[in-house]
Amino acid sequence: MKSPIRTTPVRRRTAALAAGHSCVDVYQGAVAALVPFLVAERAYGYAAASGIVLAASLLSSVVQPLFGMLADRRPMPWLIPLATGAAGLGIALVGLDAGYPATVAAVALSGLGVAAYHPAAARLVRATVGGAGHTAMSWFALGGNIGFACAPLLVVGALAVPGPAGWWLLALPAALGVLLNRPPARAGAAASAARSEEPPAPAPEENRPAFLRLSLVVIVRSVVFVGLSTFVALYVRERGGGGTAGAAALFALFAGSAGGTLLGGRLAGRWGRVATVHRAYAAAVPAVAGVLFLPLPLVYPCAALAAAALYVPFSLQVTLGQDYLPTRMGTAGGVTLGLTVSVGGLASPLIGAAADATSLRVALLPLAVLPVLAWALARRLPEPVSAPAPGPVPESEPAA
Repeated sequence: MKSPIRTTPVRRRTAALAAGHSCVDVYQGAVAALVPFLVAERAYGYAAASGIVLAASLLSSVVQPLFGMLADRRPMPWLIPLATGAAGLGIALVGLDAGYPATVAAVALSGLGVAAYHPAAARLVRATVGGAGHTAMSWFALGGNIGFACAPLLVVGALAVPGPAGWWLLALPAALGVLLNRPPARAGAAASAARSEEPPAPAPEENRPAFLRLSLVVIVRSVVFVGLSTFVALYVRERGGGGTAGAAALFALFAGSAGGTLLGGRLAGRWGRVATVHRAYAAAVPAVAGVLFLPLPLVYPCAALAAAALYVPFSLQVTLGQDYLPTRMGTAGGVTLGLTVSVGGLASPLIGAAADATSLRVALLPLAVLPVLAWALARRLPEPVSAPAPGPVPESEPAA
């Protein structure tokens, strides 16, 4: 049994990482929350607005796995606060309104910061708790989803302030995140010295085919969730709701994702990770269909249920990927976390173009079918034996 003296610092580190994750992921949610504003105030079409989402996601799809490889080779605690600051600065610079290319560049800077943060942070969570860690990873992911859920409220409140001051208010979570994730001096050296005393462990085996199949599952899930988060506010407004109704639908979507993430760790303890993942995708099918076909008042609970079903697998897929590639946990985290947001952003312009050509409802119809594909792929995933992750981080190593 772990002693309270040893467990309490680990919990503090996990809480600090979860809080830092919230400060970063608020900017992923802010991009989607800004889409209705950009359509109304800057006269962007659906395709142009979805291009903003693409800008936030494109760099992440390419760069995040590279940052994961770097995290596997050497610790970079300084990168986490730097990435947090870049994520907030990019969103604040959107307020300059220097034209569409400048807006795309500013959002791309924010996406680059998000990409740099996640692999190092996910690897550090696993090293902090030791063992399987899918419960701790669910708390870490919950922090990010709380940031997602708060993003629409933050955007609406900040943009209610006239002038540039409102846009710079959007940078406040990044400033808090930089303070939370500031690395103490001499921490890395002490941790390295502590680890050098441990005998080398035999290299565990990798399961690359399973990791590839898991990556396909994550890609499908990304298209569904990012498509919903990009267009659900516009869809509600088209069906007769106002701007506040659209923001409420987006808040319901992000709040449901927070609940689903926390529920995922508990269900995995009862059913196992793989069974939990494919059952969650089966539940997502009717929930997404309800968003598209049920009357407007029922769209809000359906959005929350759809997000919960899509986010139950979120943290579990990260730890599954780390167990399939146990010698390259940073790379596995970079791929699973990066694909979660980036591939959906790549597909968003296609949804926007289809909406311009037909209607938004017709363009969103494939999102109700794709969870069936994710369910079929996830059923064939093996349940790995948790990799022997590093033991809990020594007392001198910071949470970030």
